[in-house]
Amino acid sequence: MAVRGESLIRTLEEWAPPSLAVEKDPIGLQVGDPEAEVNGVLVTLDVTEEVIDEALRLGANWIVSHHAVIYRPLRQLRGDRPAGRLAAKLLKNGINVYVTHTNLDTAVGGVNDVLAEKLGLENPDVLVPHVRERLKKIVVFIPEDHHMKVLNAMCEAGAGWIGDYSHCTFNLRGTGTFLPGEGTDPYIGQQGKLEQVEEVRLETIVPESIQSRVVEAMIQAHPYEEVAYDIYPLELSGPSFGLGRIGRLPEKMTLQTLAERVKEAYEIPALRLVGDPDRPVSTVAVLGGSGSRYAQQALERGADVFITGDIDYHAALDALASGLALIDPGHHVERLVLERVCQVLREKWAPPEIQVVPTSVHRDPFQFL
Repeated sequence: MAVRGESLIRTLEEWAPPSLAVEKDPIGLQVGDPEAEVNGVLVTLDVTEEVIDEALRLGANWIVSHHAVIYRPLRQLRGDRPAGRLAAKLLKNGINVYVTHTNLDTAVGGVNDVLAEKLGLENPDVLVPHVRERLKKIVVFIPEDHHMKVLNAMCEAGAGWIGDYSHCTFNLRGTGTFLPGEGTDPYIGQQGKLEQVEEVRLETIVPESIQSRVVEAMIQAHPYEEVAYDIYPLELSGPSFGLGRIGRLPEKMTLQTLAERVKEAYEIPALRLVGDPDRPVSTVAVLGGSGSRYAQQALERGADVFITGDIDYHAALDALASGLALIDPGHHVERLVLERVCQVLREKWAPPEIQVVPTSVHRDPFQFL
């Protein structure tokens, strides 16, 4: 049975919902057709001609990229210019490109969590919150013999979390009535006869981003032909999501030692350092990509050192004056998330016959001499 791109997109967006992206970030399907069959998936930081050639060699007609193919509006598509050649090559060869950028930076288990995990940061928290998850309440009426089946299906789909407690529900028994009409096939009762059934009213909480998944699981587990349920918006807010992470090192160390650890953990040959190498540090903020604009937030949150890419001269001067150490490992360290993306797709989506692999040809454009 053919696997369509829409199912790949749905899996990615359940993990990194578009609602987590910063405003105006160009994410989503940028090239291709969501109905296109998936023959293979190549995961990359950027889409280059070398990456397209790699996809063709592997027989992968879908590329999942962290950075956008179309970042700024294009005024023309010319074959004698890089953007036009790239677009033409993708379209000519039927390669579809889906982009997951700041939503993947923000998502649990995404770019910034991977960077924090690689350094062993303890109890990492969001550095720059920009999204507060909206919560809904789902109420569903279930016959008693299917009560626990539906409850477990909904909670396994992600409903019922309050803090660190899962399967949080409220259940009330009562009597439901219904009259099956002509053409129905009722689980209980007969056409044309009013039925009274002992049912359980189940209430639980669900984040808005996974509402459709929970409802689908609920309906699949429910025995009724027509499921009676309600969804209510809540004034309560869920957890915060945002860019970067801040946490503590397992033990205090010098800035120099931390810099060496960053090189090893991020698999890079060199980095840039701002601050006294002998200074002891323990609280670390990290933000993948270009994050120098968030240095002040890192300082205000109590960070001794801020790790991010593309730090400019004046940002370095400002940080030095304020007492915040900086480590710039480059923008390309975001590539460390590629294997995580592949892992998520393999575990939650890809059938055995579809290969999902990270690029082996894309390199950091900078060389160290």
